[in-house]
Amino acid sequence: MSALYRNYARSEIAFERGEGVRLFSTTGDEYFDFAGGIAVNVVGHADPHVVNAIKNQAEKLWHVGNVFTIPEQEKLAQRLVDISFADMVFFTNSGAEAVECAMKTARRYFYDKGEPDRFEIITMEGAFHGRTLGTIAAGGNPTYLEGFGPKAGGFVQVPRGDLEALKKAITPNSAAILFEPIQGESGINILDADFLREVRALCDEHGLLLILDEIQCGYGRTGKMFAYEWADIEPDIMALAKGIGGGFPLGACLATEKVGNAMVPGTHGSTYGGNPLACTVGNAVLDRVSEEGFLDHVQEMGKYLAWNLQQLAQKYPDLIVEIRAKGLMVGIKVAPPVGDVVAALRNAKLLSVGAGDNVVRMLPPLIVTKDEIDEAVRRLDAGLKSLASVSA
Repeated sequence: MSALYRNYARSEIAFERGEGVRLFSTTGDEYFDFAGGIAVNVVGHADPHVVNAIKNQAEKLWHVGNVFTIPEQEKLAQRLVDISFADMVFFTNSGAEAVECAMKTARRYFYDKGEPDRFEIITMEGAFHGRTLGTIAAGGNPTYLEGFGPKAGGFVQVPRGDLEALKKAITPNSAAILFEPIQGESGINILDADFLREVRALCDEHGLLLILDEIQCGYGRTGKMFAYEWADIEPDIMALAKGIGGGFPLGACLATEKVGNAMVPGTHGSTYGGNPLACTVGNAVLDRVSEEGFLDHVQEMGKYLAWNLQQLAQKYPDLIVEIRAKGLMVGIKVAPPVGDVVAALRNAKLLSVGAGDNVVRMLPPLIVTKDEIDEAVRRLDAGLKSLASVSA
């Protein structure tokens, strides 16, 4: 009997090493990792540049507290500012912490302005912002809220993509609108560029802050560094994690100077956030993602994968309902129970991730090649074929 909490429905498979898009189990089997640690392993497993950076830093300094200047942190923060809308960065260990910081920053901004009653944050149905008491309240999923006492106050939810509902939800207490440009956990639900522009305009009209959660859809996943770029807008605050550390625990909350200035000494903190080892890894990952042609490659591979999946959808019309894709953030809405499909693909040595709305997520490392996509599609075909034969 495992000594671990029972909160994960774990597979018996255990991995001992990885290389690029491949994972190798303790039993010697090779799997294609199209789960990517749930959109985390953006440069694949054991990337030589990242590995060398970790080795070098590990021999020098792992951790000091944030009461000292940390050069690696200063460097990564400036680089994030240079490639984004932001002027300021706060580093965290996870996505949930990044969203918590974003929400606290928004509320503190209005408090600082002498408007403490503006604390409500409007969110959207189908959202996933983390597992803390604050972020499950923001996400609003009844399953995640059940059993954890009263829901934290100050959150108002509206249907996803409903601009009129957003307008009606705005009150004198409203501080911000928080959402994911592409909802990952609820099934790769893509909010179109026009909607993003309309929400930005709505925030400007009412003096609200726009907070984007790009933990899953950011950091090159869609073929641009950040998903908001597709709409040619800028948020006021943004939460990042997952890909930013390439597998090392790292997150960040980015903000404009006007908003971030409200977070004065004593308002927030993190013991581990942005320590030397974490930020060294973050800088190494950003080196790779910033390479010339990297994002163009993501767009090209995303189109190639989506095209291949459309062919499979035609081959298996009774199994595949819809393909949802933006770059290498791909969802396959299926007819059988999603857990059965994920298991069948795993049996075919292809790893994927289940999501809401009966969707299988494909979130491969962004370095994936056409040949590797071809092999993954062959394995996907084999998994679907096994399901079709069972149905027959």
